[in-house]
Amino acid sequence: MRAEPPIGPRIHVTGNSGSGKSTLAARLAKAIDAPFVELDALNWLPGWVDLNVEDPAELERRFRRATQGESWVTAGSYTAPAQRAFWPRLSTIIWLDLPAPLLVYRVLHRSWRRWRDAELLWGTNRESFWPHLALWRGEESLVWWIVTQHNRKRRQMKRAMAAPRWAHIRFVRLASSADVETLAAAVERKGA
Repeated sequence: MRAEPPIGPRIHVTGNSGSGKSTLAARLAKAIDAPFVELDALNWLPGWVDLNVEDPAELERRFRRATQGESWVTAGSYTAPAQRAFWPRLSTIIWLDLPAPLLVYRVLHRSWRRWRDAELLWGTNRESFWPHLALWRGEESLVWWIVTQHNRKRRQMKRAMAAPRWAHIRFVRLASSADVETLAAAVERKGA
């Protein structure tokens, strides 16, 4: 029988765009031998149809189905539907609270690579690079999103950490790339 990993069997990795949620969550899932659940893959339909906007009830159903088991690692934000669907069963939330300038750099680098390589994302979707530079287009720009949502997401997570209803969850805040690597390496050493 496998020992429970130091971060528990049901983990949610969250943070702003470009923080490395999917990368860390995939590493942790492998280390603890648990399914990896990418919330973006459950949300985005072909043609960039956003279930969170178009059919929030279906998105929540998808989250519930994907997190039915006894162990899993999710990556993504979607705070309201995630709180309803699987936060009551969480062991740990790993909050990637990295500096905004680093996130902007990462998202531009990632978007450029995805656009250049015509990488397929979540069904039939392909990322465009240039709209992310168009800050005047609001939510269409991930740069705009990172900058405008950074402090809001921090306040939201701090409220969740202080809320009695989430007292059963271990919150781990990682504020640097070094913090992320230290945690991932520790779980990889002990998680198996």
